[in-house]
Amino acid sequence: MAEIAFRRAEKADVATIVTMLADDMLASSREDTSGPLAEAYRKAFEAVDADPNQLLAVMTEAGRVIGTLQLTFIAGLSRKGALRGQIEAVRVIRDRQSAGLGRKMVEWAVDQCRKRGCVIVQLTTDSSRHDAHRFYERLGFKQTHLGYKIDL
Repeated sequence: MAEIAFRRAEKADVATIVTMLADDMLASSREDTSGPLAEAYRKAFEAVDADPNQLLAVMTEAGRVIGTLQLTFIAGLSRKGALRGQIEAVRVIRDRQSAGLGRKMVEWAVDQCRKRGCVIVQLTTDSSRHDAHRFYERLGFKQTHLGYKIDL
């Protein structure tokens, strides 16, 4: 097996990342890999990439992108002015799932948060993703809050 590496995503990775995001029962209705939306994804990538409090990362194996996640660093007054790390959009490419790569990717993300000075790392996952709940609990995350969203 080739060595696993992590790096900041590049513009050339956007199509692969969007494909991974869309290759999911829930997200397939939210994402669109057709041509007309390519510009929207490019603009979103540029905004994320330009923000020092965002890290869109990819996991590679032998130079091939096989996973992605996004880290957001949130400054706040709560918890004595603590910095939080927020993990979102965790995906491993379908042909490499169930190989322990998700664990490696989340552990890497937590380490990045620790290095940045975060005192807490948080994430959300859809309430219907029972396998994901078990996965995050095995990694030491605890379900401590109930989240709400509103579509605008």
